[in-house]
Amino acid sequence: MTHSERLHKVMARAGVASRRRCEELIAAGRISVNGAVARIGDRAGPTDRIEVDGAVVTWDCAMVHYLVNKPPNVLSAASDERGRRCVTELVPTAARVYPVGRLDADSEGLIIVTNDGELTHRLTHPSWGVEREYLAHVDGVPGRGALARLRAGVQLDDGLTAPAGVSMPQPSVLRIVVHEGRNRQIRRMCDAVGHRVLRLVRTRIGSLTDPALRPGASRPLSDDEVRELHRDATRRFASRAPDGGRQRPQWE
Repeated sequence: MTHSERLHKVMARAGVASRRRCEELIAAGRISVNGAVARIGDRAGPTDRIEVDGAVVTWDCAMVHYLVNKPPNVLSAASDERGRRCVTELVPTAARVYPVGRLDADSEGLIIVTNDGELTHRLTHPSWGVEREYLAHVDGVPGRGALARLRAGVQLDDGLTAPAGVSMPQPSVLRIVVHEGRNRQIRRMCDAVGHRVLRLVRTRIGSLTDPALRPGASRPLSDDEVRELHRDATRRFASRAPDGGRQRPQWE
């Protein structure tokens, strides 16, 4: 087979889902290639017929990228069995899209909605470590000790958090920058130092920010913004890699 590559990469590029999710779909037996159930490690090329649960994957799907300011009580999901409102409903596109990463239903702020599997992989895989910045309105006024603990890393039930950038621009408001993506991480970090989060807003993803984007609104990302998000991931990976980023990570 000519011009073939790993199946999960092909699926991600076609906009099915992130690479990680595509591997999960393959492992679950939900993907077929030319009528045969696919396995992890299979390869595919442009002439192959790929199906997800019987639906044919379209190869010529144009990439779309939207920035959304998610309001509270909207799910970071493509759909919901209970009919709750999802963030994909806030973008004006007929393409099959999905959110990049998650914001809790009760959290607010910036989230990317796209069908670009490559960008999704870079923004969500922990080894790329793209920064995310939040404003957390907390109960009480954290002291120096609490701020120091947040900066150094706090012990959660799933392990010690990585060092974070933390400042307090005004009493009871914390600006927190992390490069991990654990479930409800900011809320749990603040709980661990005794200051419950009352409101949480994501204000930046990598270099991307837009303080003028109103809650519930969306806009397309420019080509320059998409390229800069890729560069954000590459710079972070290079700074952390022992070889300076000269070698690609093994999942690439």
